[in-house]
Amino acid sequence: MMIRSSLFREFSSILIILALGCSSVLTQVDSIRLRKDLEQITGTSSYRHFMNPQTLDSVADFIFSEFSTNADTVYYQDFMVNSVRYRNVIAVFGKQNQNTLVVGAHYDVCGMQQGADDNASGIVGLLELSRLLKGRKFSRRIELVAYTLEEPPFFRTENMGSYIHARSLHKKNMDVEGMISLEMIGYFKEARGTQDYPIKLMKMFYGSRGNYIAVVNKTKKGIFARQFTKHFKQSSTIPVKSISAPRSIPGIDFSDHLNYWNFGFSALMITDTAFYRNKNYHQQSDTIDTLDLSNMAAVIQAVFEVLIQ
Repeated sequence: MMIRSSLFREFSSILIILALGCSSVLTQVDSIRLRKDLEQITGTSSYRHFMNPQTLDSVADFIFSEFSTNADTVYYQDFMVNSVRYRNVIAVFGKQNQNTLVVGAHYDVCGMQQGADDNASGIVGLLELSRLLKGRKFSRRIELVAYTLEEPPFFRTENMGSYIHARSLHKKNMDVEGMISLEMIGYFKEARGTQDYPIKLMKMFYGSRGNYIAVVNKTKKGIFARQFTKHFKQSSTIPVKSISAPRSIPGIDFSDHLNYWNFGFSALMITDTAFYRNKNYHQQSDTIDTLDLSNMAAVIQAVFEVLIQ
Protein backbone atom coordinates (compact mmCIF):
# COMPACT_ATOMS: atom_id res chain seq x y z
CA MET A 1 0.00 0.00 0.00
CA MET A 2 2.85 2.39 0.90
CA ILE A 3 4.60 1.54 -2.38
CA ARG A 4 1.43 2.23 -4.38
CA SER A 5 0.96 5.57 -2.61
CA SER A 6 4.55 6.54 -3.32
CA LEU A 7 4.23 5.61 -6.98
CA PHE A 8 0.97 7.55 -7.22
CA ARG A 9 2.60 10.65 -5.75
CA GLU A 10 5.54 10.40 -8.15
CA PHE A 11 3.20 9.89 -11.10
CA SER A 12 1.10 12.89 -10.04
CA SER A 13 4.24 15.03 -9.74
CA ILE A 14 5.27 14.10 -13.27
CA LEU A 15 1.83 15.06 -14.59
CA ILE A 16 2.00 18.42 -12.82
CA ILE A 17 5.47 19.14 -14.21
CA LEU A 18 4.31 18.23 -17.70
CA ALA A 19 1.24 20.41 -17.34
CA LEU A 20 3.33 23.35 -16.16
CA GLY A 21 5.73 22.88 -19.04
CA CYS A 22 2.92 22.87 -21.57
CA SER A 23 1.24 25.90 -20.05
CA SER A 24 4.43 27.92 -20.45
CA VAL A 25 3.82 27.96 -24.21
CA LEU A 26 0.76 30.03 -25.08
CA THR A 27 -1.44 28.67 -27.85
CA GLN A 28 -4.56 30.84 -27.63
CA VAL A 29 -5.18 34.57 -27.91
CA ASP A 30 -6.41 36.15 -24.68
CA SER A 31 -9.14 38.81 -25.11
CA ILE A 32 -8.42 40.20 -21.64
CA ARG A 33 -4.82 40.91 -22.63
CA LEU A 34 -6.04 42.51 -25.84
CA ARG A 35 -8.16 44.99 -23.92
CA LYS A 36 -5.35 45.82 -21.49
CA ASP A 37 -2.96 46.49 -24.35
CA LEU A 38 -5.54 48.59 -26.17
CA GLU A 39 -6.07 50.66 -23.03
CA GLN A 40 -2.33 51.15 -22.65
CA ILE A 41 -1.83 52.29 -26.24
CA THR A 42 -4.90 54.51 -26.57
CA GLY A 43 -4.67 55.97 -23.06
CA THR A 44 -1.68 58.25 -23.60
CA SER A 45 -1.84 61.78 -22.18
CA SER A 46 -1.58 63.27 -25.67
CA TYR A 47 -2.39 61.92 -29.12
CA ARG A 48 0.18 59.69 -30.76
CA HIS A 49 0.67 61.62 -33.99
CA PHE A 50 3.80 63.03 -35.61
CA MET A 51 3.57 66.36 -33.80
CA ASN A 52 3.89 64.58 -30.44
CA PRO A 53 7.17 62.64 -30.83
CA GLN A 54 7.50 62.17 -27.06
CA THR A 55 4.13 60.42 -26.98
CA LEU A 56 5.14 58.26 -29.92
CA ASP A 57 8.34 57.39 -28.03
CA SER A 58 6.37 56.38 -24.95
CA VAL A 59 4.27 54.00 -27.04
CA ALA A 60 7.39 52.68 -28.78
CA ASP A 61 8.98 52.04 -25.38
CA PHE A 62 5.90 50.10 -24.25
CA ILE A 63 6.01 47.97 -27.40
CA PHE A 64 9.76 47.44 -26.95
CA SER A 65 9.25 46.31 -23.34
CA GLU A 66 6.55 43.82 -24.28
CA PHE A 67 8.56 42.48 -27.23
CA SER A 68 11.64 42.10 -25.03
CA THR A 69 10.01 39.48 -22.80
CA ASN A 70 9.25 37.27 -25.79
CA ALA A 71 11.59 37.70 -28.76
CA ASP A 72 15.14 36.54 -29.52
CA THR A 73 16.18 40.11 -30.32
CA VAL A 74 14.45 43.49 -30.06
CA TYR A 75 15.77 46.79 -31.38
CA TYR A 76 14.76 50.28 -32.46
CA GLN A 77 15.15 51.36 -36.06
CA ASP A 78 15.65 55.11 -35.79
CA PHE A 79 15.21 57.56 -38.66
CA MET A 80 15.11 61.33 -39.03
CA VAL A 81 12.27 63.35 -40.57
CA ASN A 82 12.38 67.14 -40.56
CA SER A 83 15.17 67.04 -37.93
CA VAL A 84 13.01 64.93 -35.58
CA ARG A 85 13.92 61.36 -34.60
CA TYR A 86 11.24 58.71 -35.06
CA ARG A 87 11.52 54.97 -34.54
CA ASN A 88 10.24 51.60 -35.63
CA VAL A 89 10.31 48.78 -33.07
CA ILE A 90 11.43 45.37 -34.35
CA ALA A 91 11.19 41.97 -32.65
CA VAL A 92 13.02 39.01 -34.20
CA PHE A 93 12.21 35.32 -33.79
CA GLY A 94 14.28 32.51 -35.34
CA LYS A 95 17.12 34.96 -35.85
CA GLN A 96 19.48 32.23 -37.08
CA ASN A 97 17.41 31.66 -40.23
CA GLN A 98 17.88 33.42 -43.56
CA ASN A 99 14.45 33.63 -45.17
CA THR A 100 12.45 36.41 -43.51
CA LEU A 101 8.74 36.88 -42.95
CA VAL A 102 7.56 40.32 -41.81
CA VAL A 103 4.37 41.05 -39.86
CA GLY A 104 3.83 44.78 -39.39
CA ALA A 105 1.41 47.39 -38.07
CA HIS A 106 1.62 51.13 -37.40
CA TYR A 107 1.21 52.76 -33.99
CA ASP A 108 0.72 56.40 -35.00
CA VAL A 109 -2.69 58.03 -35.54
CA CYS A 110 -4.12 60.71 -37.81
CA GLY A 111 -4.81 63.83 -35.78
CA MET A 112 -6.60 64.09 -32.45
CA GLN A 113 -8.05 60.64 -31.84
CA GLN A 114 -7.40 57.50 -29.82
CA GLY A 115 -7.23 55.33 -32.92
CA ALA A 116 -8.41 52.12 -31.25
CA ASP A 117 -9.07 50.36 -34.55
CA ASP A 118 -6.69 52.51 -36.58
CA ASN A 119 -4.32 51.12 -35.66
CA ALA A 120 -3.96 50.14 -32.02
CA SER A 121 -5.77 46.95 -33.03
CA GLY A 122 -2.93 45.99 -35.38
CA ILE A 123 -0.25 46.80 -32.80
CA VAL A 124 -2.06 44.75 -30.15
CA GLY A 125 -2.08 41.94 -32.71
CA LEU A 126 1.72 42.16 -32.92
CA LEU A 127 2.07 42.12 -29.12
CA GLU A 128 -0.13 39.06 -28.80
CA LEU A 129 1.69 37.29 -31.63
CA SER A 130 4.98 37.94 -29.81
CA ARG A 131 3.62 36.13 -26.75
CA LEU A 132 2.32 33.21 -28.79
CA LEU A 133 5.59 32.87 -30.71
CA LYS A 134 7.76 32.96 -27.58
CA GLY A 135 9.97 29.90 -27.07
CA ARG A 136 9.12 28.23 -30.37
CA LYS A 137 11.50 27.02 -33.04
CA PHE A 138 11.11 28.24 -36.61
CA SER A 139 12.43 27.37 -40.05
CA ARG A 140 12.24 31.05 -41.00
CA ARG A 141 13.18 34.39 -39.47
CA ILE A 142 10.08 36.26 -38.31
CA GLU A 143 10.20 40.01 -37.81
CA LEU A 144 7.34 41.75 -36.00
CA VAL A 145 7.61 45.44 -36.87
CA ALA A 146 5.76 48.33 -35.24
CA TYR A 147 5.97 51.32 -37.59
CA THR A 148 5.39 55.00 -37.13
CA LEU A 149 4.52 57.75 -39.64
CA GLU A 150 2.05 55.69 -41.65
CA GLU A 151 -0.58 58.41 -41.42
CA PRO A 152 -0.78 61.75 -43.30
CA PRO A 153 1.15 63.87 -44.06
CA PHE A 154 3.68 61.06 -44.54
CA PHE A 155 1.53 58.40 -46.20
CA ARG A 156 2.91 57.48 -49.64
CA THR A 157 6.23 59.16 -48.90
CA GLU A 158 9.70 57.80 -48.20
CA ASN A 159 9.30 58.98 -44.60
CA MET A 160 6.89 56.16 -43.74
CA GLY A 161 8.32 53.79 -41.16
CA SER A 162 7.43 50.87 -43.39
CA TYR A 163 9.36 52.41 -46.28
CA ILE A 164 12.40 52.72 -44.02
CA HIS A 165 12.12 49.06 -43.00
CA ALA A 166 11.38 47.68 -46.48
CA ARG A 167 14.29 49.66 -47.92
CA SER A 168 16.64 48.29 -45.25
CA LEU A 169 15.70 44.71 -46.19
CA HIS A 170 16.25 45.51 -49.85
CA LYS A 171 19.64 47.12 -49.20
CA LYS A 172 20.78 44.11 -47.18
CA ASN A 173 19.68 41.72 -49.94
CA MET A 174 17.57 39.90 -47.39
CA ASP A 175 15.71 36.78 -48.51
CA VAL A 176 12.19 38.08 -47.84
CA GLU A 177 9.52 35.39 -48.02
CA GLY A 178 6.70 37.90 -47.64
CA MET A 179 5.00 40.60 -45.56
CA ILE A 180 1.68 40.77 -43.68
CA SER A 181 0.18 44.14 -42.75
CA LEU A 182 -2.28 44.16 -39.84
CA GLU A 183 -4.37 47.23 -40.63
CA MET A 184 -7.53 47.74 -38.55
CA ILE A 185 -8.64 44.27 -37.42
CA GLY A 186 -11.19 45.00 -34.69
CA TYR A 187 -14.46 46.32 -36.17
CA PHE A 188 -17.25 43.92 -37.17
CA LYS A 189 -20.98 44.29 -37.77
CA GLU A 190 -23.60 41.61 -38.55
CA ALA A 191 -26.36 43.90 -39.83
CA ARG A 192 -27.10 44.28 -43.53
CA GLY A 193 -25.87 47.50 -45.10
CA THR A 194 -22.84 47.83 -42.82
CA GLN A 195 -20.27 47.11 -45.54
CA ASP A 196 -19.36 49.43 -48.40
CA TYR A 197 -16.90 48.99 -51.29
CA PRO A 198 -14.88 51.19 -53.62
CA ILE A 199 -16.91 49.76 -56.52
CA LYS A 200 -20.64 49.17 -56.01
CA LEU A 201 -20.60 46.00 -58.08
CA MET A 202 -18.40 44.36 -55.43
CA LYS A 203 -21.35 44.23 -53.02
CA MET A 204 -22.92 41.56 -55.24
CA PHE A 205 -19.90 39.30 -54.67
CA TYR A 206 -18.89 40.15 -51.11
CA GLY A 207 -22.22 41.03 -49.50
CA SER A 208 -23.43 43.98 -47.42
CA ARG A 209 -22.61 42.63 -43.94
CA GLY A 210 -19.42 43.82 -42.24
CA ASN A 211 -18.93 40.50 -40.45
CA TYR A 212 -15.77 39.21 -42.10
CA ILE A 213 -12.04 39.86 -42.17
CA ALA A 214 -10.53 40.71 -45.55
CA VAL A 215 -7.24 39.60 -47.04
CA VAL A 216 -6.25 42.18 -49.64
CA ASN A 217 -3.79 41.34 -52.41
CA LYS A 218 -2.76 42.98 -55.63
CA THR A 219 -2.92 41.10 -58.91
CA LYS A 220 0.28 39.09 -59.51
CA LYS A 221 0.56 38.86 -55.73
CA GLY A 222 3.35 36.29 -55.57
CA ILE A 223 3.73 32.83 -54.07
CA PHE A 224 3.75 33.89 -50.42
CA ALA A 225 0.59 35.98 -50.60
CA ARG A 226 -1.24 33.22 -52.48
CA GLN A 227 -0.25 30.50 -50.02
CA PHE A 228 -0.85 32.62 -46.92
CA THR A 229 -4.34 33.56 -48.10
CA LYS A 230 -5.21 29.90 -48.63
CA HIS A 231 -3.96 28.79 -45.19
CA PHE A 232 -5.45 31.80 -43.42
CA LYS A 233 -8.90 30.92 -44.75
CA GLN A 234 -8.46 27.35 -43.55
CA SER A 235 -7.31 28.44 -40.08
CA SER A 236 -9.86 31.18 -39.39
CA THR A 237 -12.94 30.60 -37.23
CA ILE A 238 -14.63 33.73 -38.63
CA PRO A 239 -15.52 34.45 -42.27
CA VAL A 240 -12.61 35.43 -44.50
CA LYS A 241 -13.01 37.12 -47.87
CA SER A 242 -10.06 37.72 -50.15
CA ILE A 243 -9.60 40.18 -52.96
CA SER A 244 -6.91 40.46 -55.60
CA ALA A 245 -7.15 43.66 -57.59
CA PRO A 246 -5.05 46.28 -59.36
CA ARG A 247 -3.44 48.88 -57.12
CA SER A 248 -5.52 51.50 -58.90
CA ILE A 249 -8.64 50.31 -57.01
CA PRO A 250 -9.03 52.63 -53.97
CA GLY A 251 -8.09 50.94 -50.73
CA ILE A 252 -5.97 48.13 -52.17
CA ASP A 253 -2.70 49.76 -51.11
CA PHE A 254 -3.93 51.86 -48.17
CA SER A 255 -1.37 50.67 -45.62
CA ASP A 256 2.22 49.72 -44.92
CA HIS A 257 2.30 46.73 -47.29
CA LEU A 258 2.49 49.15 -50.24
CA ASN A 259 6.16 49.85 -49.50
CA TYR A 260 7.05 46.16 -49.66
CA TRP A 261 5.31 45.97 -53.01
CA ASN A 262 7.41 48.96 -54.09
CA PHE A 263 10.58 46.97 -53.33
CA GLY A 264 9.34 43.86 -55.13
CA PHE A 265 8.32 41.76 -52.10
CA SER A 266 5.17 39.65 -51.90
CA ALA A 267 2.90 41.37 -49.38
CA LEU A 268 -0.74 41.54 -48.30
CA MET A 269 -3.07 43.38 -45.93
CA ILE A 270 -5.40 41.87 -43.33
CA THR A 271 -8.14 44.37 -42.57
CA ASP A 272 -11.72 44.99 -41.52
CA THR A 273 -11.74 47.25 -44.63
CA ALA A 274 -11.31 50.53 -42.70
CA PHE A 275 -13.69 53.34 -43.75
CA TYR A 276 -15.59 51.02 -46.08
CA ARG A 277 -17.06 49.61 -42.85
CA ASN A 278 -15.85 51.53 -39.81
CA LYS A 279 -17.29 55.04 -39.98
CA ASN A 280 -15.20 55.97 -36.90
CA TYR A 281 -12.17 56.01 -39.18
CA HIS A 282 -9.99 59.04 -38.38
CA GLN A 283 -12.63 60.29 -35.94
CA GLN A 284 -12.59 60.81 -32.18
CA SER A 285 -15.22 58.08 -31.98
CA ASP A 286 -12.62 55.41 -32.85
CA THR A 287 -12.56 54.00 -29.30
CA ILE A 288 -12.12 50.60 -27.69
CA ASP A 289 -15.80 50.17 -26.93
CA THR A 290 -16.60 50.09 -30.66
CA LEU A 291 -14.43 47.01 -31.21
CA ASP A 292 -15.35 43.32 -31.23
CA LEU A 293 -12.53 41.78 -29.22
CA SER A 294 -13.76 38.24 -29.77
CA ASN A 295 -13.51 38.51 -33.56
CA MET A 296 -10.28 40.47 -33.24
CA ALA A 297 -8.83 37.60 -31.19
CA ALA A 298 -9.93 35.14 -33.88
CA VAL A 299 -8.07 37.13 -36.55
CA ILE A 300 -4.85 37.13 -34.51
CA GLN A 301 -5.25 33.43 -33.72
CA ALA A 302 -5.59 32.58 -37.42
CA VAL A 303 -2.44 34.58 -38.27
CA PHE A 304 -0.57 32.72 -35.53
CA GLU A 305 -1.78 29.33 -36.79
CA VAL A 306 -0.40 30.09 -40.25
CA LEU A 307 2.91 31.39 -38.91
CA ILE A 308 3.65 28.14 -37.07
CA GLN A 309 2.74 25.84 -39.96
